[in-house]
Amino acid sequence: MTTPRAFITGVGGQDGSLLAALLLDKGYEVVGVLRREPSAYAEALAPVEGRVTLLEADLLDHAALVASLRETRPTEVYNLAAPSFVPRSWDEPIVTAEFAAVGATSMLEAIREVDPGIRFYQASSSEIFGEPRETPQTEQTAPSPVTPYGVAKAYAHFIAGSYRRKYGMFTCCGILYNHESPLRPVDFLPRKVSHAAAAISLGLEDELVLGDLSARRDWGYAGDYVRAMWLMLQCDQPGDYVVATGVSHSVEELVACAFDAVSLDWREHVRTDSALFRGASELHDLVGDASKARRVLGWEPEVGFRELLTLMVEADLARLQAPAASS
Repeated sequence: MTTPRAFITGVGGQDGSLLAALLLDKGYEVVGVLRREPSAYAEALAPVEGRVTLLEADLLDHAALVASLRETRPTEVYNLAAPSFVPRSWDEPIVTAEFAAVGATSMLEAIREVDPGIRFYQASSSEIFGEPRETPQTEQTAPSPVTPYGVAKAYAHFIAGSYRRKYGMFTCCGILYNHESPLRPVDFLPRKVSHAAAAISLGLEDELVLGDLSARRDWGYAGDYVRAMWLMLQCDQPGDYVVATGVSHSVEELVACAFDAVSLDWREHVRTDSALFRGASELHDLVGDASKARRVLGWEPEVGFRELLTLMVEADLARLQAPAASS
């Protein structure tokens, strides 16, 4: 049998690294695309170092994408590249639109030119639902994005479906809800919390300052979610899938679980600052119904909410203690 070959854009991010590791374990050859030097993604790429062929390419450079696809001849393309920190999309709306929306179109056109038989995964997002018209959300829920990130992701979601319909291409969109791991950067809330809990328990920090503790999200484990990406491209027919736990948790619950992992009372170490509240940009009632993924893909999340926070705190403890152990 021919060895399957995957082409992953955004391989230097949390999802890209975890997906690459999963595919390598399944016997794939993996080509990863980065926008910058590999050293800029050293921490995320550490688990797959030396096992992934890395290319520097820009999604907006269509000719370079075509050349890369012709050179590597993948059987599957996973388009994960896009600015991922949602609040920053208000500061960089043009960049967000270019890479999340135009970049996806550029990749689809490159695939169509090189080999329309390549199977394509587009990283969609619960942000396309914005202030949802129903809860929980399914694949049939009408998109109603409110952030530049959500709007750009909605465009990419629709264009992938358009290429499926117009050209018969095998395109799938994973409508992923919030998913975390120890590979998340610390500017994302769950990692900010896990890092702080670990640092405070070690006496390295004194307090954690957060915004609205009542804000809620449907949080899952990123390792479970990249497995759903792979499963989508193994199906007989292409389609779109909500990937979520179906349960929302408040920021307060998240904080409590993280501090429980180091046997601390979070109320003694956490304070809120109204300046950090998102106000009108805060989204509500985003909870996904992954019934289709369970039914069609046989997918189930394996890591629960409390287990996820414990995993992240333990990873941050190990990171923070590593310098002391080596000195």
